[in-house]
Amino acid sequence: MKVALIGATGFVGSALLEELLRRGHEVTALVRHPEKIALRDHLKVVKADVLNAEDVKSAVSGSDAVVSAYNAGWGNPDIYNDFMKGSRAIVAGVKAAGVKRYLVVGGAGSLYVNGAQLVDSPDFPAAIYPGASAARDMLTELQAESSLDWTLLSPPIAMQLGAHGERTGRYRVGQDAPLMQPDGQPGTISAADLAVALVDALEKHLHPRERFTVAY
Repeated sequence: MKVALIGATGFVGSALLEELLRRGHEVTALVRHPEKIALRDHLKVVKADVLNAEDVKSAVSGSDAVVSAYNAGWGNPDIYNDFMKGSRAIVAGVKAAGVKRYLVVGGAGSLYVNGAQLVDSPDFPAAIYPGASAARDMLTELQAESSLDWTLLSPPIAMQLGAHGERTGRYRVGQDAPLMQPDGQPGTISAADLAVALVDALEKHLHPRERFTVAY
């Protein structure tokens, strides 16, 4: 499959890049700094600004699907506005290019517990609220999108950070509520296996026009 990947130099995006190449897909990585990615077989690196819909359109044209792990940067003081601007430009560019299949890595804050989204809970960490609320609002906009065959993957609450972690190829699937461990603690997963889940959704056309979540 010809897959355009946005966010390929990020934590989750780089895991997605490895998984897509591992499975033999032809990947076009949209990046601001091409020198950050080593060239390999089946990989094309394109310099593009994802805040610019025309850049996105040009780079993803001819792709069978677009996979986005876009993040405006947790240290960005204007993360909410930049995240929304980038997400909207990506959607506009994908639609203008005529690509229908669009898969996105979202956030855990939009998952529901007792009828309320985590991002709206009183004890939600203030430091990550702007980025988490942007990811939630991006999902809301996608849910109203009628022309794309979209899928959004929300990571578990306790996403493993740091290295990509072990790739087991195993995971449980949930929908709109976070997956928990038998002891009541939040579920977790490695970036490598999060990538496995999203590429599985791509290849098997799982979760069309819906959000899902995964955890061990």
